[in-house]
Amino acid sequence: MKTDGKRRIRLISEGTRRDLAAQHIELRGGLALRLYADDAGTSGKTDDLVVDGVVEFNSELGEWVAAIDWQSLRHQSDSAAGTEKT
Repeated sequence: MKTDGKRRIRLISEGTRRDLAAQHIELRGGLALRLYADDAGTSGKTDDLVVDGVVEFNSELGEWVAAIDWQSLRHQSDSAAGTEKT
C-alpha cells in the first residue's frame, strides 16, 4: 500500500480505480470505505488484508487518500472467524 506523508493510503493504483468504478463508487471527502490488499496467510494461501478508512483529499498531491487506523489492519480470515479486533 502506497501512503502519503501522513500515512494515509493513496487511492491511485489502477486496481483501486478499476474496483471503485466496478462498484460505481465516486470518491468524496468523508466517505467510509473498506479497503483490501492482496496478502497471504502463514500457510501461503490467499488471505487479504482488510481495514476500514475514511476518504480525504490530499491537496499537496492532488489525489484521494484514505485515513485508516493502522492498529485495526487485519487479515480477512480474522473477520470471518469472528476474531475481528475492535
